[in-house]
Amino acid sequence: MKSLFYHLRLIRDFDWVLVVVVCLLTAMGLVSIYSVDISQGSALIFFPTQAFAFALGGLALLIAGSIHLMVYQSSARLAYLGTVVLLIAVLIVGVTIRGTRGWFRIVGFSFQPSELAKVAVVLMLGWLIYRYGRRFDRWQFVVASGIITVSLAGLILLQPDLGSALVVGSVWVGLLFLTGVKKRYLVLLFGTGVVAVIVAWMFLFAPYQKDRVRTFLEPGRDPLGAGYNVNQSIIAIGSGQLLGRGLGFGSQSQLHFLPEAQTDFIFAVIAEELGFVGVAILFTLYSVLCVRLVQIATRAQSDFGAYVVLGVLLVFVVQAIVNIGGTVGLLPVTGVTLPFLSYGGSSLLVNFFMIGVVQSVYLGAFTAGSVRSVDFF
Repeated sequence: MKSLFYHLRLIRDFDWVLVVVVCLLTAMGLVSIYSVDISQGSALIFFPTQAFAFALGGLALLIAGSIHLMVYQSSARLAYLGTVVLLIAVLIVGVTIRGTRGWFRIVGFSFQPSELAKVAVVLMLGWLIYRYGRRFDRWQFVVASGIITVSLAGLILLQPDLGSALVVGSVWVGLLFLTGVKKRYLVLLFGTGVVAVIVAWMFLFAPYQKDRVRTFLEPGRDPLGAGYNVNQSIIAIGSGQLLGRGLGFGSQSQLHFLPEAQTDFIFAVIAEELGFVGVAILFTLYSVLCVRLVQIATRAQSDFGAYVVLGVLLVFVVQAIVNIGGTVGLLPVTGVTLPFLSYGGSSLLVNFFMIGVVQSVYLGAFTAGSVRSVDFF
């Protein structure tokens, strides 16, 4: 009974502004997914699954937020190794969907372990930063953090899943920048990254992924083939104008001109049906989310907690930029979900879990382990 009251008190002390924001974003996504779903026929396909994932995600947030920060710190290595094992296993016994062998199917439900890799890299890099005690000038820190990240990203690329690998790699680079490593290390990493992209292009990228990059570089090369999705997305976004066409009345999404409207192009659905006003609300919610995460990170007195929150922030920001950039033609489409909005139970569940970890930092970072003020850069 005491344990129950203890956890209820912790939940009461959550940062509820953060909880409300992510719930509003998810509700916005659910409404858009429902709008797409009603165009499929009489039976709803995507909405029930996403609503169930929302319920599970809320539970995951409450549980994750009630766990002490030190538990995450001490279990970071185990979580990382477990994720590596899952990424290897999915290459052997996983299910192939849309050309990517990246899903486990269990009792009718699919789960994507590459989503767990985002959590694993954030926790593991946070632990490494804590262990090095701010001696980020050492080349050993860059090498160790690189091995951690490249191991995950490389396994994800073998599926192949370029988008998730890009997110994992971006979290690493972003945290290196925030820790203030020597600039020559960053220049060396940039050169290594260029070489890695060339090698991946030659040996790892699937044909459809190469087509997406070529279409991005030459938008008019195949308007009815590889460039069709992006062209339809741009048309949908432009047709929304100020107030949008209304939920369920978007011609591009309702008449199926916009492929994968519930996942890759959910932003286009929102822009078409809710217009500029809907997009402004979306960006406002994302801005509040980012500001709140930065506030929690800068107030935290534990390096592990602070950099874990920043890692979560980087995951959300990179995914939002890549997804929205792809829908408007500014970046190649890589299949990265729009956080809390795109259809995908694995993605939504992991996003809510990460918010739960942030809540743990919010509640417990002030008394966790080695206490010191946090000064980024």
